[in-house]
Amino acid sequence: MLRHAFSPAERQAVYRAITERRDMRRFVPDSTVPADVLGRLLQAAHAAPSVGLMQPWRFIRITDAALRTKIHALVDEERAHTAEALGPRGEEFLALKVEGILDCAELFVVALGEGRERHVFGRRTLPQMDLASVSCAIQNMWLAARAEGLGMGWVSIFEPRPLAHLLDMPDGAEPVAILCLGPVPEFPDRPVLEIEHWTVGRPLPEFVSENGWPGR
Repeated sequence: MLRHAFSPAERQAVYRAITERRDMRRFVPDSTVPADVLGRLLQAAHAAPSVGLMQPWRFIRITDAALRTKIHALVDEERAHTAEALGPRGEEFLALKVEGILDCAELFVVALGEGRERHVFGRRTLPQMDLASVSCAIQNMWLAARAEGLGMGWVSIFEPRPLAHLLDMPDGAEPVAILCLGPVPEFPDRPVLEIEHWTVGRPLPEFVSENGWPGR
């Protein structure tokens, strides 16, 4: 065992959270998340790595019911546009449950903060690393939520500008995720999009290569 490795039980717990994490859309109605648990999840997100320690993430907790309804309306509007863009699979897409905005215990909008252009370290040639950093924060929160027995779903079906306006974001800030969080009826043993026959996850060897691009 490597000197700094966790104990076998601790390692197993980490890998279990990774393996059992799911993008959840169904939540237990009228449920809550204890304040101390919510605090731990946000702290886990804030502990994520970020390029140049820029910490570009902003977490906006939605506690106003009317605001939650307006956010849902924005997602519903884009859902129709997405169905149209999918062409032959549009009706199949509309039959999927793609979010739990009105049902989840907690709702967050995650955004990239303003003033990101001043952060050059690690971003001069790859400016999108700010988004990569925010994604790490979301993944941290997702895994912590699974360890706490809570489900989380990442909703990306929305137009950024109307959502930014709705939440009074400053110029330069950009919403990247709507997160639905809370108790769930169950955790499926496979990704929901596999269960719904939308697509099938491909095996790891297709994505790993040595000294060159896969398949070349």
